[in-house]
Amino acid sequence: MKKLDIFVLRSFIGPLILTFFIVLIILILQFLWMYIDELAGKGLDIKIIAELLFQFTLSFVPTAFPLAILLAALMTFGNMGEFSELTALKSSGIPLERIMRPLMILIVFISVISFFFSNNVLPYSNRKARTLLYDIRRKRPDINIQAGTFNNDIDGFSIKVTTKDPYTNLMEKLIIYDHRDRRGNVSVIYADSGYMKVSSDETALIMVLYNGYSYNELQERNVSNTERKYPSRMDRFEEQTLVLSLSGFDLERSTDDIFKSHSAMLNISELTYHIDSLNKRYNTRIDQQFEEFTNTKIYTERYNLSHYVDETIYASPVRDNRFDPAAILDTLPPMEKAPVVASAIEKLKESSSFLSQKNESLYIEVKNIKKYEIDWNRKFTLSFACLVFFFIGAPLGAIIRKGGLGTPAVISILFFVIWYVISLSGEKLVAESRVDTIAGMWASSYILLPVGIFLTYKASTDSVMMNIETYLAFLRKIKDYFYRLAITDFRDESAQKD
Repeated sequence: MKKLDIFVLRSFIGPLILTFFIVLIILILQFLWMYIDELAGKGLDIKIIAELLFQFTLSFVPTAFPLAILLAALMTFGNMGEFSELTALKSSGIPLERIMRPLMILIVFISVISFFFSNNVLPYSNRKARTLLYDIRRKRPDINIQAGTFNNDIDGFSIKVTTKDPYTNLMEKLIIYDHRDRRGNVSVIYADSGYMKVSSDETALIMVLYNGYSYNELQERNVSNTERKYPSRMDRFEEQTLVLSLSGFDLERSTDDIFKSHSAMLNISELTYHIDSLNKRYNTRIDQQFEEFTNTKIYTERYNLSHYVDETIYASPVRDNRFDPAAILDTLPPMEKAPVVASAIEKLKESSSFLSQKNESLYIEVKNIKKYEIDWNRKFTLSFACLVFFFIGAPLGAIIRKGGLGTPAVISILFFVIWYVISLSGEKLVAESRVDTIAGMWASSYILLPVGIFLTYKASTDSVMMNIETYLAFLRKIKDYFYRLAITDFRDESAQKD
């Protein structure tokens, strides 16, 4: 049996490694597709891009494991079924469960690794990746002055170039508006031509201008609007050098503490601590708001109604310890009923507004708690999904008996989409407090696990449920039945005519 275990493990590990890296590449490409607009045009160093991709690749590992296991199991048992290896093993008296046993042990081991990876490595990689992405988003794009349009990338300046030679980088008919004084278009520079380059330390933009003019409107002080003369100054130059600061264009690295309290950056123990703290704070706020509502909206004033209330009303034992506002209102004089009712309506409106406002703030608290609970459960559901997908992929591959990457890839994507949709729907329902956290986060597992058990049973009993010939034979029987039925009706009609 050791040879059988080694054979099955060797047949499975190769496709597992292959599919794992294929899934990782797909997830990385999806990430690049989502964030390409934020990465392009910012002059990022290759080391920064490599670091970003590496950190996000680590964060994709727990998601890649379940799909890779599903695809590898389908390929392995599909190949074994296609080449009649499963048939030979079963004819030797070895059941399918015994063939799957070494892989079950391996998948349990992978699930444990996936959990520890999610709990220890994933928070660190998420923190590094999100911090670096945050710094890249703050970085301003490289200066790219295009001919014919104004460029406002440099703070305090608006630059327009009429023509620009792509080979010599010579710019002609430049217009530069200086807005550093925040007084409008009061300082303008015009040049026939010029060159532009970045300083060696990349902290400034050096512009060398030729044959131009500079116009400046001088600011008048202590002069009324009717007495203003709007003086100006014009200077002519043959060559002038402008040095413009490029602050904000470099990548400023932040510390990892920015997102340290985010739910995706915490491990199990830290999430548990935050969940307990948030629940305690939530319960405390409920008690405080209930006390505030009771003291300020219900028992706001004390009225002495003894001289209004007819004591005989409450003499009956039936009315003892019972609050009857209608009876109390009837005891008031007619002139005082209207003010009392109006005051009650006003208090009711204030109470309704108070409850609506507090309910909204408490709802935000609950959503924050649910976010931490979702990430706490996700560390377990992603690991458990490895087992679920194995019990789907292995028996399904033994049933369809098709190896390679084509058919298993299609089936894997189908089941992964089903799992992803159920998981995403469950998370949304949990985040909106529509269902319990356990029920929503584990929905995909307890829905698909019975499917895996059913498929394992069918594969163990050599079911032909996935054999297309079975369904074709069934369709042929239906066709023959209707054909015979039509012939019988035709014969009956012919006999009646005769």
